[in-house]
Amino acid sequence: MRLVVDLNRCQGYAQCAFLAPDVFAMHGEESLLYNPHAEAAQREQVLRAATACPVQAILVEDPDGAPDAAGEELSHVR
Repeated sequence: MRLVVDLNRCQGYAQCAFLAPDVFAMHGEESLLYNPHAEAAQREQVLRAATACPVQAILVEDPDGAPDAAGEELSHVR
């Protein structure tokens, strides 16, 4: 699974870091660090983090086009 965060859109609310701390972390008060190649085992946490982002700055892509638990393609989840 590949993650892309629009760092220009990110406002540092840190919801992602709270919901998926193994993937996202705040560096200081406004700078986000993240692993762009999250493990498949972290899928549920990452999807929750992307959904919780108040400014929808997180894009989750599945390179294989595998469906998520709801049967939807992940390439369009924000």
